[in-house]
Amino acid sequence: MVAALLALAAARAVAEHGPHAVAVTAAAVVLFACYAAGPALPRVRPSSGAAALWLGVVAVVWMVLLALTQDGIWLAFPLFFVQLHLLPPRWALPAVAVTTAVAIAGFARHTHTLNVGTVIGPVLGAAVAVAVVLGYQALYRESEQRRRLIEELTAARSDLAAAEHAAGVLAERERLAREIHDTLAQGLSSIQLLLRAAERALPQRADTALGHVRHARTTAVDNLAEARRFVRELSPPDLEAGSLPAALERLCATTARSTGLAVHCQVSGMPTELPTPHEVALLRIAQSALANTVRHAGAGRAELTLSYMDTEVALDVVDDGAGFAPSDVPPAGSAAATGAGFGLAAMRARARALHGTLAVESAPGEGTAVAVTLPVPERTCAPADPAVPQGGAAP
Repeated sequence: MVAALLALAAARAVAEHGPHAVAVTAAAVVLFACYAAGPALPRVRPSSGAAALWLGVVAVVWMVLLALTQDGIWLAFPLFFVQLHLLPPRWALPAVAVTTAVAIAGFARHTHTLNVGTVIGPVLGAAVAVAVVLGYQALYRESEQRRRLIEELTAARSDLAAAEHAAGVLAERERLAREIHDTLAQGLSSIQLLLRAAERALPQRADTALGHVRHARTTAVDNLAEARRFVRELSPPDLEAGSLPAALERLCATTARSTGLAVHCQVSGMPTELPTPHEVALLRIAQSALANTVRHAGAGRAELTLSYMDTEVALDVVDDGAGFAPSDVPPAGSAAATGAGFGLAAMRARARALHGTLAVESAPGEGTAVAVTLPVPERTCAPADPAVPQGGAAP
């Protein structure tokens, strides 16, 4: 636009054969050269002082052109934008006002008139330029604010993803700890007890020792199967081989055979198909409760009852052992925590994960009762395994 306006001013001066045609053309060429040199100067854009110096040179040449021809007033409009763009607001607005006054005075000098139209034209042009530039700056600030908000949102999303990942890692560690405690650790403990019994039976009772070794070998095979399925995140082998009541019957029989504890298993209500997470949780809780009974209670008898109700399923494990004070059990993860302490915490975590509850009732010398209740979602009412007896005693 600047080049077009300068060319128009020079062409009109030459076409009208004005007395200053050569001077107007020369001033237009010099002004264009000064104006075009601005973007090429490296310090004009980042430095307000350099910009002010360059704008001063351009303004001086422009005033020379305006003094030679009234057509120089046309250059005031692009100068408004450049001043507002390069100078700080405290300098830009006064510069626009001075440029407007010079434009009005120069045009009045050539026309020898000063009326409302002479004043309104440059003032209106300056007002439009100021409004456009201020509006652009407001949009730019809003755009920058949105950009910062987007960056903060992206950072917050990254932090949230990292927090969710950390929570997932902790949850997976807790799940792994529960699985190891309820499967591998319990199996290894049973193997240790069987081998210790075999050691005591040798050499006088070789047949008894051999039976203990065979039971330990069977337990090791089952433990290996548990470990493989545990790695593959499959359901326990006992559940793959049948229903939950059948798995609990086998658990009671195995516990009784390997430890000598009299374990009685009973199923009340109509056995129905449960979701796999519910069956796994109930089996693991039963394994952990019986393991605690064997290792800590010194009991002679244990009762395991699985109860099917309309909207809930309950598992109760009761023994006649030494009992304990539940309030004295240290929390899992503490330095004083024992296997029983971690087992209770793991059982509670399993029940809580399925929106269930777990209660422990015990007192020194009065045995222990562990009761877990899980809500059951909508399910079919078909029997889980008609072949499983509703009650029976493990050998």
